[in-house]
Amino acid sequence: MRAEHLQGRARRHFRVTTTTDPTATPAPNSLAQAFDVPQLNQVWAGDITAVPTLEGWVFLAVLLDLCSRRVVGWAIDGTMDTALVLRAWTAALARRGHPPRLHHSDRGTQYTSAAYQAALRAHGVQCSMSRRGNCYDNAMVESFFRTLKLDLAERPLWATRQEARDVIAEYIERFYNPRRLHSSLAYRSPAEFEQHLTPAA
Repeated sequence: MRAEHLQGRARRHFRVTTTTDPTATPAPNSLAQAFDVPQLNQVWAGDITAVPTLEGWVFLAVLLDLCSRRVVGWAIDGTMDTALVLRAWTAALARRGHPPRLHHSDRGTQYTSAAYQAALRAHGVQCSMSRRGNCYDNAMVESFFRTLKLDLAERPLWATRQEARDVIAEYIERFYNPRRLHSSLAYRSPAEFEQHLTPAA
């Protein structure tokens, strides 16, 4: 590596984004890793990841339609609270115009909160949650976060939270959804894949 003037990339700091409420009753894992969903607006999966900046952490909450792997709703903020995931939910409803049949997430306090659960009930959405400590139960969203961080890995640490917001917003809306190819979608982007599908009624 010295001869080729190569230097290893330092591993970025890790931030835990899932804290559970011991008084909350989590929903059963109704999804049961059935990630191959044949129709749009049937299953949305959500999670939160942390991204470091020189100003501190910024948190990204997303909702993916498991049929097309499209990010249908997302929100970014400097705090990781229920308002963050509610903004992602509201954005997904505005984009799709239709709630999903099933909503899957981990057991984090944001998703078990009274406000978020009330939002799901108001739209008649069934709630599903991963088993305790099992990241494979929400593998599609974990895969998206890995893809995002790998695709943006060449960028230096962002100076500000606003810079991180701008870059991530551009990545999701201008690259991932319309252009990022998926082997599971026959090497089409989520947007292209959806053009050949009819949303569920």
